[in-house]
Amino acid sequence: MTIFIATLKVKPGLEAEFERLQTELSQISHATEPDMHVYDVIRRKDQPGTYVVYARFKDEAAFQVHQQAPDHDRLVPPILATLAEDMDLQFFDYVA
Repeated sequence: MTIFIATLKVKPGLEAEFERLQTELSQISHATEPDMHVYDVIRRKDQPGTYVVYARFKDEAAFQVHQQAPDHDRLVPPILATLAEDMDLQFFDYVA
């Protein structure tokens, strides 16, 4: 399995827009990508404007399908525009 965890810090005042875009991306991805097992967007309670995206895919090919999906191309640029700084993106291998 291919997994990524992204930490994203959103510009003040753009949290609702970020959440709306990420919710749409999560819902579409779950509906159209059967080999994507998880796409969760969570908000840190102790750091306002800080979010974590946890995504798990069947394999690298499934991750590539996600990256190349039309809705990904449509939604990611406005998501990135809400960020206060570059995201911290890390990749992992599933263990258990």
